[in-house]
Amino acid sequence: MSDQPPNTTTDAGAPVASDEYSLAVGGSGPVLLQDTYLIEKLAHFVRERVPDRVYHVKGGGAFGYFEVTADVAQWTKAAFLNQVGKRTPLFVRFSSVAGEEGYPDTDRDVRGFSIKFYTEDGNYDMVGNNTPVFFVRDPMKFPDFIHSQERMPDSGLRNNNMQWDFWSLSPESAHQVTILMSDRGTPRTWRHMHGFSSDTYMWQNGAGERFWVKYHFRTEQGIQNMTGPEARAMAAEDLDYHRRDLWEAIRRGEYPSWRLEMQIMPYDDAPDYRFNPFDITKVWPHEDYATIPVGRMVLDRNPENFFAQVVQSGFEVSNMVPGIGPSPDKMVLGRMFAYGDSQRYRTGTNYNQLPINKPLSEVHNYNKDGPMRFAHNGSQPVYAPNSYGGPRGDQQRYPDPSWFVEAAEIMRTAYVAHRDDNDFIQPGTLYRQVLSSAEQDRLVENAVWHLSQGVERTIQERAVREYWGKVDADLGARIARGLDLATQGR
Repeated sequence: MSDQPPNTTTDAGAPVASDEYSLAVGGSGPVLLQDTYLIEKLAHFVRERVPDRVYHVKGGGAFGYFEVTADVAQWTKAAFLNQVGKRTPLFVRFSSVAGEEGYPDTDRDVRGFSIKFYTEDGNYDMVGNNTPVFFVRDPMKFPDFIHSQERMPDSGLRNNNMQWDFWSLSPESAHQVTILMSDRGTPRTWRHMHGFSSDTYMWQNGAGERFWVKYHFRTEQGIQNMTGPEARAMAAEDLDYHRRDLWEAIRRGEYPSWRLEMQIMPYDDAPDYRFNPFDITKVWPHEDYATIPVGRMVLDRNPENFFAQVVQSGFEVSNMVPGIGPSPDKMVLGRMFAYGDSQRYRTGTNYNQLPINKPLSEVHNYNKDGPMRFAHNGSQPVYAPNSYGGPRGDQQRYPDPSWFVEAAEIMRTAYVAHRDDNDFIQPGTLYRQVLSSAEQDRLVENAVWHLSQGVERTIQERAVREYWGKVDADLGARIARGLDLATQGR
C-alpha cells in the first residue's frame, strides 16, 4: 500500500490542483469566478445544515442607530456617512463561531460582530468579529477551518485534536490563535468587547479618489474578559449568559455603545507597504495608520421576536453602498459569494424581502419568482433591455469600485510576499509587547489546557515546535513544560 495520500478531487471526481490557494490574476489580483473548485467548495459548504447557519449559529442581537461624529467626505461619498449628526438605523447580531444553538456563550471562541445599516442607498452589511485578524487568508481554506472546529463525523463529539492539527499545519493562523488563547478568547459580555471589520475594504470619495480602510468599533463600556476557569464555571451556571446580559442591559436602559474609528491607508501605499496590507491575518500597526474617529453606534431596542428578527437576519458581505467597495483581500472576495449564497439557501432566494432584511430604499431589478416571494413589480417588464420603462443601470453615476491589476498569468498562488511578511512576527509582538505578565501567564495556561484535551502527542509536539516556539521561544518553552514535552519549542 502506498503512503502517498490520494489527490483531492471535485465532487465529480476530477483532480484538484490545490487545497490552499484560489485561482487569481497574479499574486495580488482578484479571485476568479472560473475557479470551479472554489465555487463548488464554498457552495457545498454553505449548504451543509438545514436550517441553522453553518457557523455563527448561536447568537443574539439588538436594534439601534449609527451617528456620524466627524466629516469623512474627503475619504468616502457614502451618503450615510456624509453629514455630521446624521443617524442611520441598524441591527447588530453577535455570535460565536463554532458552537451550535444551546452551546455555552462563554466557551473560548471568536465572537461574530455583524452590523446591518439601513441606509438611503440600500443595506450596507459589515460582517466582522471581535478580533482584528482571522485564522486563514485564502477562502479555499475557509470551509476546512470551520470543519476543524466542529464535530467529528463518526462520534459527533467536539475534538481539540482536529483544531490543533489544522492550526499547526496553517502557520497563518498563529496571530488569531494567540488572541484566542489570551483573555480576549473569553469576553465577559458582548457589550465589553471591540468589533472589527478584520478585512480591508475600499472607500472612494466624490472626486473618485480611493483609499484602503479597516473598521474598528471600540466599546465605550471598556474591555472586560473572563479567565478560562471563570468562563467554564459560567458555562455550567448559564448557557445563555451573553444573550441574557445584552437583553437585560437594554431593558434597563443601559444602552451599550461603540465608537467607530477607521484606519485609512492612501491607495498608493499598498504596493510597497512592508507587509501585504490585504492579508487578513495581519493588523496595520497604529503607528503607521492611526485610527480616525468617525461615529458612534448605540443599541437601544431589543427584538420583538427572536426568530423573525435574530434567526432570520441575513448578512451579505457583498451588500455595499456607493462610496464603499471591496479590496484585493482574498477573503473579502470569497465571502462576497459565500455569505449571500448561504442566506439564499438557508432562508430562501427572497430572504431580502423579510422585514429584518428589507432595505429602506425601493428595490428595482429583474429578479422574479422563487420560494416565499411576496413583493413584486406588477406589470413591469421582467427582462432587460426593454422598451417599457424598466429600471436601468447607470455606470456613470454608480461605477463599480475597482483597482488596477497588473498583467499577470492566471495561477493558484499565495499572496506576493512583501519584505516583512512573516506569520509569526505579529503574534510574537502581541505576546511580548502588548500582553502584561499576568496575561502572558494566562495565555500559557489556556494553551496548555486546550492542548491537553485529547490532543495527540505528535500534534502537541508540532504545535510547540512549529507554532508556539516560532511565535516566541520563551512562550514555546513554557507551553512545552506545561505539556511535559521534551522539546522546548525551538
